[in-house]
Amino acid sequence: MASTNAGEDRIPERASVRERVSVVVVEQYEQIAAMIAARMAELIRTRNAEGRNAVLGLATGSTPIGVYRELIRLHREEGLDFTKVITFNLDEYYPMAPDSIHSYQRYMWENLFDHINIQPENVHIPRGDLPRDEVETYTADYEQAIAEAGGIDFQILGIGKTGHIGFNEPGSGVQSRTRLVALDTVTRRDAAADFFGEDSVPTEAITMGVATILGAREVALIATGEHKARIVQRAAEGEIDPDVAATYLQNHPNATFYVDAAAAAELTRIKTPWVVGEVNWDRPLEIQAVMWLSQMTGKSILKLHNQDYRDHHLSSLLARYGAAGPLNGEIFNTLLSKIRGKSRLPQGKRIIVFSPHPDDDVISAGGILNKLHQNGNQIVVAYQTSGNIAVFDHEVRRHMDFVRRFARDFSVGGGRVLEIMDEVDQFLATKEPGQVDISHVQQIKKSIREAEAVAGIETFGMRREQACFLNLPFYQTGKVKKDEIGPRDVEITLELLEEHRPEYIFVAGDLSDPHGTHRMCLEAVETALQRYSGPAPEVWYYRGAWQEWTVAEADVLVPMSEEELRHKILAIFKHQSQKDKAPFPGQDDREFWQRVEDRNTSTAQTVDLLGLPEYYAMEAYVVRKNGKPLETEMISTSSLAAPPRMRRMSDYPGGVARGGEEPRRADGRALQEAQAGD
Repeated sequence: MASTNAGEDRIPERASVRERVSVVVVEQYEQIAAMIAARMAELIRTRNAEGRNAVLGLATGSTPIGVYRELIRLHREEGLDFTKVITFNLDEYYPMAPDSIHSYQRYMWENLFDHINIQPENVHIPRGDLPRDEVETYTADYEQAIAEAGGIDFQILGIGKTGHIGFNEPGSGVQSRTRLVALDTVTRRDAAADFFGEDSVPTEAITMGVATILGAREVALIATGEHKARIVQRAAEGEIDPDVAATYLQNHPNATFYVDAAAAAELTRIKTPWVVGEVNWDRPLEIQAVMWLSQMTGKSILKLHNQDYRDHHLSSLLARYGAAGPLNGEIFNTLLSKIRGKSRLPQGKRIIVFSPHPDDDVISAGGILNKLHQNGNQIVVAYQTSGNIAVFDHEVRRHMDFVRRFARDFSVGGGRVLEIMDEVDQFLATKEPGQVDISHVQQIKKSIREAEAVAGIETFGMRREQACFLNLPFYQTGKVKKDEIGPRDVEITLELLEEHRPEYIFVAGDLSDPHGTHRMCLEAVETALQRYSGPAPEVWYYRGAWQEWTVAEADVLVPMSEEELRHKILAIFKHQSQKDKAPFPGQDDREFWQRVEDRNTSTAQTVDLLGLPEYYAMEAYVVRKNGKPLETEMISTSSLAAPPRMRRMSDYPGGVARGGEEPRRADGRALQEAQAGD
């Protein structure tokens, strides 16, 4: 279990950072879950030894799931005793029936309480089913119950896009207590996916107040993913502000933020550590710094001067090379080596492209998929889940109308077809918001997504036989919440690997949601690869629908012409049922193709501004072979130094290879023109 900050060997001393609250940064969410569960277990055992109750403040959502799973493991395998544990939950939607699939009452019992030996009378979860005229008295009683229990020993928190903790929305006062609140529009929009649409999200909630939370003796706030990076930075480094309730934690004597590497990305000590103190330089950090300097000065890399480095806190980096020229050339060479046109991509190889949903392939990797097909590779696109819960009911009605007309016009079909459609019509007419679909509706939605997936790859000239629908069992709940990855999920994935013996595989590496479909699909692939009998394939990780790998993070940048980007967008258009989907928290509300166009053209623009080849658009990939970073290919030119091996930001060894001769600007341009021919 990691208990130190990720990359701490290269960041400034704690005293020099700008955080106003303790922040622990680790590489993966699982480490956070283990750390917090271990602390809670220590507290429970200490209180038990003292003959006292341990009082825990608990949260819901995807953030604490791993913590609860680890607590369950500790109970089952190490005998952690919960009989003297009292719990108080942060909040509950209002109104909300306790047996609703969306209720936090149900969430807590399904994800924790049913699996440990806690006493039911010691569990306190705000009630969402009370008459409105009883709420005020109830919330006062909730506060009294916390006081009578001796106060909360340890409080778990998540953080919302607006910086809310619990449901303490912007404007919540530091003296606020448990109460009924109106939910912010942003909060409801972020919850839309769980409720199958924003209109179904309750407009109110009962929540502990800021003062209630601050009254806990110890507080642990958990944040994961890129979409939480900006608000984490604001909450940890910004001024205390009633519009950002999490900033109040800066005044708590024992509050700690636990964040993964993605959520920590905007912290000053992570994003630009050189501006707050001395750092231990390595190649990834050099790339990060030189790119930042290029952007700050508005100069391309090869135009940076010694004074630019001195004026922007980078004198120590400059000193390693003696002058800007060799440093500029080293970084320019390394970045240039990442660019691969069609001629430098696999040809005639066996390839499996794993797609968590039936559109992630074209949304995130449509450009390279098109090029790989043109290169004569043997490609199988493996759609890991049906994606059926993302299909709106009106799409089902539209497709059923077509079937009815087809059956009428061609005198086909029979009584069973009409019977099924009548059952579906009746269900949809009486369906409650968020209700799980009946099996017929789930199957229709699955078929809609499969047909769209085939249409998508056919845009590139691929055959429908190249589409493989795995329909992994973990996804088949009909609900937003999925099962854990099980043996059958792994077996299905392994069977595909054994059948096709791929030399390359492409997988979604977007892990913002610690328990989302992408992460679980990746788990199935990685577990299957451990049991795979063939040679280890080269693994290319693409990002999901919401972000792109940064130029600094990526091992490979795949350029696209304007026509190739249009072709990719046309493939995305085939996924008609996915139009107007609610975005991932923290993202804009444009359609998929618009976000894709922006992210791919933005990557190319970043590369261009650095003085590298100018392309219309680019996709970015992180690559691993046998679990190790890709060996970046050497660019054959006498005026460029051979690039070092590229690494991800998590692989810092601390060593630095010095650069070679400064590349000539003219030679750099000639090289760019030659590569643009791809």
